[in-house]
Amino acid sequence: MEISSAQNPRIKHLLLLQQKSQQRRKEGLFVVEGVRELQHCIEAGFEIDSLFVNEELRIKNEELAAAVPSGEDIALANSSFFTLPASLYEKVAYRGSTEGVIAIIKERKMTLTDLKSHLSPLTSHHSPLIIVLEGVEKPGNLGAVLRSADAAKADAVIVCDPLTDLYNPNLIRASIGAIFTVPTVACSSEECIAFLKEHGIRILTAQLQDSKLYYDTDMRSPVAIVMGTESTGLTQQWREAADAHIRIPMLGRLDSLNVSVSAAILLFEAVRQRSSLE
Repeated sequence: MEISSAQNPRIKHLLLLQQKSQQRRKEGLFVVEGVRELQHCIEAGFEIDSLFVNEELRIKNEELAAAVPSGEDIALANSSFFTLPASLYEKVAYRGSTEGVIAIIKERKMTLTDLKSHLSPLTSHHSPLIIVLEGVEKPGNLGAVLRSADAAKADAVIVCDPLTDLYNPNLIRASIGAIFTVPTVACSSEECIAFLKEHGIRILTAQLQDSKLYYDTDMRSPVAIVMGTESTGLTQQWREAADAHIRIPMLGRLDSLNVSVSAAILLFEAVRQRSSLE
């Protein structure tokens, strides 16, 4: 079906889901834009509710044509398929540079119980590596951490007391789809601490006070690297729950790094240490 007007109810609904987290939570739907992101989303088993395609770009772009389901495939999956002219697509595209595809996706939340099932088969021959973020507010930062987690092949990212929803369009865009490639759970700090303690996963908190250099800390065993916000750091409950406190040396005049940069440094230190076990 072709849509040519911005006043079409389907277009208004798409824009509402893009802009309002409350609407996303209410309907259990979110928006994915871009070829790579949608590929990762589909490969992770998420279901498409509706697909909007700039048909002019689809014809010209072989990667888009190969990655995006056709109208017939979408119809067979009981989803809706819409083609848009370039002028309308550019108005609803979240990105400045468009790739020709936007999808409304059915939400599927992962819980700590699901994560336990994911980790259980790994523990007999592998030490889980988990990133925990407490109270991170900026979707871009969380998305960048997810990219690092994917690159380091971390087993999970746990977001405690989140101040942004996991399907914020900025987060999905910043993660380049890593939100779909890395098991990601949102929960409270209390739930997360109990989960990590129950499963024998050491808690390493990144903090300046009462800490040792990160590269002097053993990360070869099952570990969760825990970080807070740049402005306030971690709450006291995490400091008290920690098995070790670690820090990245700051040699300049500033005393903190962006949380996504810190995550990348600590994750790849764990990768470096674990490579000696292979």
